[in-house]
Amino acid sequence: MLRDQFYMADKLKDILKDRHIEASAPCRIDMGGTLDISTFYYPLMHLNPCTFNIAINLRTRVSILPFEKNSIRISSRGFRSAEYPPGSAPFNHPLGLMFAIATFFRAEGIHIVIDSSSPPRSALGGSSAAAVALIAAFSKTCENAGKKPLSKRQMVLIAHAIEQSVAGVPCGLQDQLAAAFGGVNAWYWKDGIDGPPFVKKIIIGKEFAGDFEKNFILAYCGVPHESKNINGRWVRRFVSGKQRDLWDDIVICTGKFIEAVSNRKFQDAAFFMNKETAIRRKMTPDVLDDMGRMLVMSAVKNNCGARFTGAGGGGCIWAIGEAGNIEKLKKKWEFILMKRKGAGLIEVKPDYRGVSVREK
Repeated sequence: MLRDQFYMADKLKDILKDRHIEASAPCRIDMGGTLDISTFYYPLMHLNPCTFNIAINLRTRVSILPFEKNSIRISSRGFRSAEYPPGSAPFNHPLGLMFAIATFFRAEGIHIVIDSSSPPRSALGGSSAAAVALIAAFSKTCENAGKKPLSKRQMVLIAHAIEQSVAGVPCGLQDQLAAAFGGVNAWYWKDGIDGPPFVKKIIIGKEFAGDFEKNFILAYCGVPHESKNINGRWVRRFVSGKQRDLWDDIVICTGKFIEAVSNRKFQDAAFFMNKETAIRRKMTPDVLDDMGRMLVMSAVKNNCGARFTGAGGGGCIWAIGEAGNIEKLKKKWEFILMKRKGAGLIEVKPDYRGVSVREK
């Protein structure tokens, strides 16, 4: 079994005495999120459901260090450090996902240090990026103990399974996929019977990244998001049979958006993004706060598309459009964002590395 293969508690301290293992993974911005949750993509399979995301160069770094006690200590920017014995670490803690992963690997006597370059709870998939990075760091540690390393696909599936098991709500796969593989991709959701439940399609290759950077911008609205509330409402309504026709439209908009970006038709991409955002707002008006609504309205007026990242409700808004329109919108957004302390544009580029590990 995989868990037995990576059982290494007795060797962990010895390995970490001689090595500093650090892993990092990128966050993402997205279009068509929620469709990566099996609650949605199984019933919508006939429409070929897909999600688009851009891995961005806001990376989350995770280090595994030796710790003098036989406990697990976790430190992360934006959270109070926590320390628990391995058998009683709470998974409903703000850092519970990290404790759950450490427990999966039967780790003890370690200090996990997380440093994210994205704002805390910014709806950029930072927790999933941290999860993938931590699993990659454990995989490297296991490799030093003579075990076979995990593939990126395995890292994704383990990270998703553990996150969903401790979250208490259905979770999607796109955050882990962006973190593991990087790039600008469409992810098509499958039944998983004859292979993984996802198929990747590269939309913008690395050689075109320089030009593509001019076609989108990202803003942090100055307040954190809480995805469980909005995602939970979408799931409950869908399961109860409500608003399913709107989800059909979301699948179609996302597919058209991906086709437009693939063909470098960014005006068309903006149209389908705005249409998808309008559908989401119809279902859940609070998916955008006052700042988000101003940013979206400004984007529409300037012939760009705008959408919340993740499940919205705070966090980040991103826009896409022709380069000239995006340049004009950037100035408009800068003025709007000045109205809230902590809000502002975030300079980002596509990240094609995906998860990476290094030893010192």
